[in-house]
Amino acid sequence: MVKFTSSLPIVIMLAAAAGLAAPQLANAAQARTEHGDSLLIHRVQQEKGMNLPQRGLSMTQVEKTWGAPQRKLSPRGGDTKKHPQINRWEYPEFIVYFEHSHVIHAVLNTPAGNNTDPAAVN
Repeated sequence: MVKFTSSLPIVIMLAAAAGLAAPQLANAAQARTEHGDSLLIHRVQQEKGMNLPQRGLSMTQVEKTWGAPQRKLSPRGGDTKKHPQINRWEYPEFIVYFEHSHVIHAVLNTPAGNNTDPAAVN
């Protein structure tokens, strides 16, 4: 017959370590989430203060106000009513998305990794 009394302290130590580690992992995850949320909020607030094309403007109005885009990407979708044609124009500081010929969204064109300070794009 094998006695397991010698392994009991190991089980207790592992359980205690797991119990101590769980709150630390939860705190670390919460800190990352809060940090990410605050970066996103900061970014959205900065974007609101910038001069980006507003929803509803026509392609003509956008081109008249901001000039010709660097690139006009080929349209996507448009095969059904549920999938309207989406156009995307790229400018140095921002990207404009159009549904048919009207702005639906404009976002900053930030280099990969610069999601913390949109004002420092160029």
